[in-house]
Amino acid sequence: MDTNTSILSIKNIVKHFDISGGVLDQLSFQNGKIVRKKTTVKAVNDVSLEIKKGETLSVVGESGCGKSTLARVVMGLYPPNSGEVLYKGERIDHLTHEKMLPFRKKLQMIFQDPYASLNPRKTVWQTLAEPLRFHNPGINATAVEDKIASVMEDVGVNPAWKGRYPHEFSGGQRQRISIARALILDPDFIVADEPVSALDVSIQAQILNLLMEAGRDRGLTYLFITHDLSVVQHISSRVAVMYLGTLCEVAKADALFATARHPYTRALISAIPRVGEKKAKHIKLKGEVPTPVNLPTGCVFHGRCVYARERCVQEVPKLLSLGDGTFVACHGVEENWEMV
Repeated sequence: MDTNTSILSIKNIVKHFDISGGVLDQLSFQNGKIVRKKTTVKAVNDVSLEIKKGETLSVVGESGCGKSTLARVVMGLYPPNSGEVLYKGERIDHLTHEKMLPFRKKLQMIFQDPYASLNPRKTVWQTLAEPLRFHNPGINATAVEDKIASVMEDVGVNPAWKGRYPHEFSGGQRQRISIARALILDPDFIVADEPVSALDVSIQAQILNLLMEAGRDRGLTYLFITHDLSVVQHISSRVAVMYLGTLCEVAKADALFATARHPYTRALISAIPRVGEKKAKHIKLKGEVPTPVNLPTGCVFHGRCVYARERCVQEVPKLLSLGDGTFVACHGVEENWEMV
């Protein structure tokens, strides 16, 4: 497998949401005048990533940092305000619904909540047969039955249960069915949006192992969205850390957990529970997470960073390569400040 080939490229993606409401909601009285003002949530801000064939790239960060929004832009569920998404070198973010259909077979998504992502009025068979028949209109009934049975076995669900409805399954079984729905079209690339966060801890490992096994057997590439760093360490090839819609650090998983460079990444890793540690060495961040409606000037993290200086307040840091596959957006790393 050629791991140097990018299967998906995300270039300078920006996604903002207008939450102003109606015209009357936008009006306010300021300095004796009626002013109309729009309110915009800046969810994703100039994010660029290259995802190599066969790898698992995990995107991590606190809730509200733009991870899931980025995933939905990649899948075409949200159109970007600017930027490009390329699949195997072909731009797909601007395609119409009809022109996007051939790519739907190769780009699939596993959603966070299996209770919400499965249609409660459809049996497992109907859920799996629908995309198979839609994208393969000439397929015969025997081939459909064989494909559904094969995929259900692959994800650990008894094919004899194909006539059951989602409410007849446990949470872990439902997520297995969601994974089967993603695999039924033999995709190349899967976006997994926090696929284990709604499950019990005892079930999470089973689902993660299932995803890893499917990746090996089918040659899949994953964009894995999560806020759980223990999951990231278990499943990832590389990790991208986001804060307020901005990339802070991108690195190979081993390098990130061994020597994280960005202060925010260090704080996240320090919060992972460690078995056998007598005294926790948590890095306590100051202040509160700013709102994405009014982003801070300069580095978006400067208000919570203990190392912040005047340059951090004034200038937005660029994502710089450190030469070992690691990219960091931090003035302190660029200028070699002492950060212990």
